[in-house]
Parts: sequence; C-alpha cells; structure tokens
Amino acid sequence: MSRAPFLLAELIVDFVTNKKKERLMTEKDDFSLQDFLPFLLNRAAEESSLAFQAHYKNRYGMLRNEWRVLFHLGIFGQMTAKEIGERAKIHKTKISRAVAKLAARRFVSRSRDEKDRRSEHLRLTPAGEAAYRDLRSQAQTYDAQLAQRFTPQEVALLRHMLRQLAGIEAPRSHDAEHRGDG
Repeated sequence: MSRAPFLLAELIVDFVTNKKKERLMTEKDDFSLQDFLPFLLNRAAEESSLAFQAHYKNRYGMLRNEWRVLFHLGIFGQMTAKEIGERAKIHKTKISRAVAKLAARRFVSRSRDEKDRRSEHLRLTPAGEAAYRDLRSQAQTYDAQLAQRFTPQEVALLRHMLRQLAGIEAPRSHDAEHRGDG
C-alpha cells in the first residue's frame, strides 16, 4: 500500500495548521492580562499576603487559614466553624484542619452545642487571645505600611472599591466617619 495519500494528508494538515498559526500571530490581541481585574486583584492579594505571612508563620508557626480562624474568633468572639466558613469564604475541611491545629496549640477551645451535637462552639483561650492581640498589632502596622504607598483619599477609595467587589459592608465606625457623625 502506497503512503502517498497519507503523506498528502499530512502536508494538508501541516499547511492548514501553519496558516492558522500565521493568522493568529498577525491578528492584534488587545487583551492585556496586566489590566485584567481578576489577575490584578489576585496578584495584589498574593503579594500583600505573602509579605504579612512572615509575621504569623515565623512567630507562631501558623498557616494562612489558621490565622484567619484566629482573627475571626478574636474579632467576633465565639463562633462555629460553619459561621467562620461563611464569613471567611473558607471550605469547611480547611477550617476543620485549622481549628484542629489551633486547638492542639491551645489557642482555641471547643465545646459541643447542646442543641446540635454536630456543631462545636469555638473560642479563643487566653493563649489564643494573646496571640491574636500580638498579631492584630502587627497587622495594623503592616496595613499602615501598605497604605503609605497611597494618599489617604486613594486608600479610602481602594478600601471602598475592594469592599464593593468582595460584597463586604463598611465597618460601622467607618460609616459614621463618612456621614460626619463620628
């Protein structure tokens, strides 16, 4: 059997493929990844998170989800893992792992809900409260350092726009400042 038909088919496929490549290379692609909002938001979040990560990782050996759970309990007080997951947008298995590590280090205590035995109430222990206060202070300093790159008006606008994109309401004290009654 002659290979001529197969060779001809291969030549045609190569020709068509090369023409498509040439056409794609000559067409102007005006999409800029550097201006794509999801890319920019992710990149900014990753850059700023990695820099802050050194504080909680080096000092307390925590990972990102652990400090997020710690901060939710520090800010909001007693919560369930489900409530933290809904607020922080963290999957329940990741919260469960973070809670287990925080409990093993005695930063978090757990108590069963008497009405729903499947649920646990989580709260910071005195050691957890001390770690939270320490990291909160470092977070405030780090936040101020990040904000120094911008004018106060730019910082306020950036926070406003990011809260809008994230679907997060402004803190109450912040609302009062902007209304002029606080």
